[in-house]
Amino acid sequence: MENVSSTEKLESIKSFQSTIRKTEKALAQMNQKGANITLITKRLNALHIGLAILETIWNQSQTPQHYTQTDFVEARNVLASLFPSIESIYAKSKEGSPQRTLLERRIKALQLAIQAIDDLSERNV
Repeated sequence: MENVSSTEKLESIKSFQSTIRKTEKALAQMNQKGANITLITKRLNALHIGLAILETIWNQSQTPQHYTQTDFVEARNVLASLFPSIESIYAKSKEGSPQRTLLERRIKALQLAIQAIDDLSERNV
């Protein structure tokens, strides 16, 4: 995995944590309304896996033991599927706005998590 500054690491971890909190709130609201929660549940699981793999790699510990290779592949696909909507919102955001900064950090965090999953997959082949 490329050299990542400590600032980028911290921002990526915080971005994942923030996204997880927002997704958990959305899941709770959808659950109360009786809406279909399959997609949001998959996204939340993928976000947890993305955060876990980044924390594990950056803390130089072993791969999170409670996830399988299949879990990582599914998480990678779900995380990659988030890019079109995030990039669409990013394109509409104003230059220098807090929203744009948040989206830039979210995109970077997702890219790093996907790269980490890809690296892990290559080592396990």
